[in-house]
Amino acid sequence: PTPAIAHLVRSEGFDAGVMISASHNPFEHNGIKYFSGEGYKLSDEIEERIEAIILDNAEDIKAPTGADIGHITRDNSLVCKYIEFAKNTADVDFKGVKVAIDCANGASSVTAEKALKALGAEVFVSNNKPNGVNINAGCGSTHLGALQKFVTECGADIGLAFDGDADRVLAVDENGEVIDGDKIMAIIALDMKKAGKLPDNTIVATVMSNLGFFVMGNENGLNIKRTKVGDRYVLEEMLKCSHKIGGEQSGHVILLDFNTTGDGLVTGIQLISVLKHTGKIASELASVMQVYPQVLINAKVKTENKSEENYMKFPEIRQAIAELEAEFENSGRVLIRPSGTEPLVRVMIEGKDTALIEKRAKELAALFEEKLN
Repeated sequence: PTPAIAHLVRSEGFDAGVMISASHNPFEHNGIKYFSGEGYKLSDEIEERIEAIILDNAEDIKAPTGADIGHITRDNSLVCKYIEFAKNTADVDFKGVKVAIDCANGASSVTAEKALKALGAEVFVSNNKPNGVNINAGCGSTHLGALQKFVTECGADIGLAFDGDADRVLAVDENGEVIDGDKIMAIIALDMKKAGKLPDNTIVATVMSNLGFFVMGNENGLNIKRTKVGDRYVLEEMLKCSHKIGGEQSGHVILLDFNTTGDGLVTGIQLISVLKHTGKIASELASVMQVYPQVLINAKVKTENKSEENYMKFPEIRQAIAELEAEFENSGRVLIRPSGTEPLVRVMIEGKDTALIEKRAKELAALFEEKLN
């Protein structure tokens, strides 16, 4: 798992970590994530410098040759050390808890079941047979339907769906209803606040978080800071102000008391711990927050055209965005952003009328596709 890399570079004294992963996407989108020796993802500037060195020979760096190149050592015990670390983040055992998990045919296939069973949970497992190409294929945190059905079939108390590299997790309550990243953060943060472990009563989220999340914060004495979309921006704000919890609606939750990046397994363990602390069922915990209708439509565009700088050159797009922002000014939100990993522009609209916001989002997405292809 990606969070295992982040943990192990620190605990084992490595100089750097490298993860090959498409995250929550199909395998053909595989890329590379680098981690520093402190367990943090590299900054945009350093990543761009590395790319320039590799792709453009921007700097003359003498590469080692022959015996100086070094060698590879496989150490299968490292994954066991990560499982032990994740297990030890719980302050209560999970005896009596039935947990259904969807491993997305990815990295959590070798970690999640072992950690949860070691804590005493009864575990029901699905999609834990990766073959290199079935990762995220109709399963995991981006395809929750299978887990929703699985939870009710198993009679589980809660379900956890990981993404391919296991840095994200979404949950499902005992009735098969989704508990998204906003709700997960709300549940864990309120438990931390009650225990006096939430500095400044603050959560760091992104502009993509649901309006209901911010309403929940106001009702429960929580401060919620907003950043640009992306876990690196959440982490930057957390480190700058010493905040302990932050994340995204997608289930990428950072708990700095435990790890330096999103950690799906640790987040899932903390969520189940709250079930045990409170004695409440998952649906009752999730009811702390009302989700406002939200529609997200992806517009497929040419990669070179997906940036805001390019699409805002079109007067028709500028006018359409301005009209939508005026329409939903007092009763919702409009958010447009390019995907960081795919040739897409994402159109998100929030409001009270699901049919209306879906209609408007599709209209704007169609305009993007018309003008940007």
